[in-house]
Amino acid sequence: MAKGYRASKVNPQNTVRGNQADETIIDLSEVKTSAEHYYSAHKNTILGIAGGLILLVGGYFAYKFLYSEPRNKEALEQMYQAEFLFEKDSFEMALNNPGAGFPGFKEISENYSGTDAGNLAKYYAAICNLKLGNYQEAKDFISSYKASGNIMPIMKEGITGDIQAEMNDFEGARDSYKKASKVVENDFLTPFYLKKLGLLSEKLGDNSTALEAYKEIKNKYPESPDGNNIEKFIIALEK
Repeated sequence: MAKGYRASKVNPQNTVRGNQADETIIDLSEVKTSAEHYYSAHKNTILGIAGGLILLVGGYFAYKFLYSEPRNKEALEQMYQAEFLFEKDSFEMALNNPGAGFPGFKEISENYSGTDAGNLAKYYAAICNLKLGNYQEAKDFISSYKASGNIMPIMKEGITGDIQAEMNDFEGARDSYKKASKVVENDFLTPFYLKKLGLLSEKLGDNSTALEAYKEIKNKYPESPDGNNIEKFIIALEK
């Protein structure tokens, strides 16, 4: 190598990175230009969609806070008298005419549909009709009732079973009691409906299902009211 000549130290990696940086700059520039052209060409559509979303979200909150929640509050206030009579087993009055200008559960369920209170009125109306012997009406109300939480899904299935039993649909009632015992676990209600399942299964001659239900009560819910004397039901079937 000639004196005074110094080999240049070129790092291939730096060259590659440099090229990539240039390409990146070009790519970003192209993307930006394309985006600007796209926005210009579709400006009205984009603004329309954005405006529609704003209206949709705004409409939802307006419906909830200015319409739905006030109606629900009003329905709860209107339902007070019917609930009072329901607690006193005055089912006919609670259902149709609580007096003092207040509506019954049936009217509340119709006039305040779409509210939580209107939905709850359907549950009350189902029980009132069941107690009054209006089984088809009771079935219609409980079918349209939307149950949520840890208790009401159990109650819906259980009451459905009671209605079906009153209508002599014993197989349907048994299925409903089974659902009530499985839909959500509850230390009080689950053994309650397991026992109903067992008793009805015995009535239908299905002792194996009855025994299974009774043993589940014994093993899982021995301290429940229905677990206290469940042993005698098991012994009777194992004889």
